[in-house]
Amino acid sequence: MSNGLKPIKSILISQPEPSSVNSAYHRLADKHNVQIDFRSFIEVQGIPTKEFKKNKIDILSHTAIILTSRKAIDHLFRICEDSKIEMPADMKYFCVSEQTANYLHKYITIRKRKLYVGERKATDLFPYILKKKDEKFLYPCSDVRKEDIPNFFKENDLDLTEAVIYRTVASDLSDLKKVDYDMIAFFSPSGVNSLYLNFPEFEQKHTRIAAFGPTTAKAVTDKGLKLDIEAPLPNAPSMTGAIELYIKETKK
Repeated sequence: MSNGLKPIKSILISQPEPSSVNSAYHRLADKHNVQIDFRSFIEVQGIPTKEFKKNKIDILSHTAIILTSRKAIDHLFRICEDSKIEMPADMKYFCVSEQTANYLHKYITIRKRKLYVGERKATDLFPYILKKKDEKFLYPCSDVRKEDIPNFFKENDLDLTEAVIYRTVASDLSDLKKVDYDMIAFFSPSGVNSLYLNFPEFEQKHTRIAAFGPTTAKAVTDKGLKLDIEAPLPNAPSMTGAIELYIKETKK
C-alpha cells in the first residue's frame, strides 16, 4: 500500500448498538466488510432523591427549566415523583431539540406557549432565554456537562440553578477481556477515562483512535494517544462519515 496505512478490519464503537439494523454503522460494516462491535464505555446513574434533597434545591421556586437530553427529563421527573412534586401548568420548558421536546410529552401535557425548542445545540436556546431573562431557570444536568449554558448565564447576569440529578460513571468492561481492535471510537472524555480504568495497561500499538468533538479529542491526546480521526469533519459531519473517509484512505 502506497500510503502505508494498515487496513481497518475491526472497529469498537464505545456506545450502545443502534436499535435499527439499517443504521449508518451497520451499512458501513456491510459496505466495507468491517467487523463493528458496540460496547458502551460509560453508564448513567441517577442521583438518589435523598441525596438530591441534601442540596436544598427547591424545584418549584423556578419558573423555567432547561432540558438537554432524555436522561435529564427522566431523572428530573423521577425526583419529582419521589418528592411528590407536581409541575405547575405555567412552568416554561426550554428543550435543546424537537426530539427532546417530544420526549417531554411522556410526562406532561404542555401548551405551545410554554415550550421553546432549539434545533440541536444549547446555543440555539440562547435567543429564547434572552427574551425571558426575568425567569428563574433550573438546569437539570449530569456531574459531567459542558460549560456553554452556565457561561452564557454568567455573561448575561441571568438567574440559573444547576441541579446535578445523574452521574456519568465508567462501565465494567471486564467482559471484553482485551480491546485489540484496528480502531476504537470515543464520544466523550468519560469514555476515554473508562478505557484506562478498565485497562490500565492499554497500549495503542496498531489501534487507530477516533474521537467525536474537541473535548473528546483533547482527552485522547492528554492520555498520550495518537488521534487518527477527529470528527466531525467539514465533509463528514458524523462519526460514521469520518470513519468511512479513513477506511477509503487506507485502500488507496
